[in-house]
Amino acid sequence: MELLSLILLAIGLSMDAFAVSVCKGLAMKKITIKKGLIVGAWFGTFQALMPFLGYILGIQFESYINTIAPWIAFCLLELIGIHMIKEAMPNACKREDEFLKVKEMFLLSLATSIDALVVGLTFALVPLQIIKEASPLINTIIACSSIGVTTFILSFIGVKTGNVFGVRYKNKAGIAGGIILMLLGLKVLLNYFDIL
Repeated sequence: MELLSLILLAIGLSMDAFAVSVCKGLAMKKITIKKGLIVGAWFGTFQALMPFLGYILGIQFESYINTIAPWIAFCLLELIGIHMIKEAMPNACKREDEFLKVKEMFLLSLATSIDALVVGLTFALVPLQIIKEASPLINTIIACSSIGVTTFILSFIGVKTGNVFGVRYKNKAGIAGGIILMLLGLKVLLNYFDIL
């Protein structure tokens, strides 16, 4: 996976967090930079840590599934993409309470980053090549950090968007994220067959 694919992956993975951030912004009577930073930090941190955890788990089983790795990566990305699109279908988000309680933010961050954990498994199966001379571990750390920073920024923007525009963009963001992940899964498979 090269830099462009990583950028698209980071955007795709952060769409769940963006959608929840829109709902949080919608519930806030008055938003502040601090509230936006809190939401962004929660979602960004989890989106960075979960794919790294997936990578660590993935390398433990790499020798068993190496021959079918592209197919596994393809299936996982397709399933995550379909799930994101299905989750985006409801017409309105639930009214969230305005308070950013630790327990609530932990659960929301965990729920929106499960797909990132699965994507981390694919990092072990289909090695990253962001910096060609770097080790797989360094490339994975760069990728996970990029996903976390992207999610942080989009979540921060999501809080403001939700407060200003309501739920108008929530569903579209989820659908777009799902489509991006499905296309990345297809790209992995096409690369395996040397079509791309």
